[in-house]
Amino acid sequence: MRRLALDALALRHRIRLLVWLRRLAGVAAVLAVAEWFWRGHAAWGSVVAVLACLAAAAALQAWTLSLRRQFVREARLPGFLLAKLREAHPHLSAREADLVLHGLRQFFLAHLRSGFRFVAMPSKVVDDAWHAFILHTRGYESWCHTAFGKLLHHTPAEVLGRDPKRNDGLRRTWYWACKEESIDPRTPARLPLLFALDKKLGIAGGFSYVPDCRDIDRQSGSGTQCGTSFGEAGGFASDGSADSFGGCESAADGGGDSGGGCGGD
Repeated sequence: MRRLALDALALRHRIRLLVWLRRLAGVAAVLAVAEWFWRGHAAWGSVVAVLACLAAAAALQAWTLSLRRQFVREARLPGFLLAKLREAHPHLSAREADLVLHGLRQFFLAHLRSGFRFVAMPSKVVDDAWHAFILHTRGYESWCHTAFGKLLHHTPAEVLGRDPKRNDGLRRTWYWACKEESIDPRTPARLPLLFALDKKLGIAGGFSYVPDCRDIDRQSGSGTQCGTSFGEAGGFASDGSADSFGGCESAADGGGDSGGGCGGD
């Protein structure tokens, strides 16, 4: 346990260092551009310096993202989360509560790997863990700053509905949760953990999913959601957004929050 804490601390320091180095590379690029214009367009040395600074900034950014992913996957979450979960859901064993925290990591990774775009929470029990973490304000802010560089605000758990932005956020979560477990997001043979937990753990009022809509009668009124619903209208963009679903936050719009021109499911 102490080794994990030390490793997480080392990751925090390395991420912080890389962030500052990237900022310095950006400042150096700006200064090189200013020198280029001041000395005239014949100053090819300044051009080389600009390109070198930009390349260094890109490399540092990629390295930082890699360390952030490692931090989300491996850094120890607060010990009180297990107790809070079992207090809210007394039927959960310690192992089952630990699975919920793994699902929370999967959700955080979806946000990180989508380029910090909006992701929606598909599990009520994981949402309970997330909410308990948020109430530990300082610890949550510190964790988010290391993992994402900014605070990840809470949004309630939900299923596909009429809100195109929320639908796109759920599809993005589905895409990256599948990718994390090497599942084809368009033709899933099984559910990723984050989407399976509520039903697996018998969570009252939780959301139930099956991988393929052909496995259930859509008119049965069971409330069961289908994994294939996330991909039935089109493909996924590289960030896991809805792409041809008509989603609000496709890769082409830079991840903005605008809902204009978006169609529901």
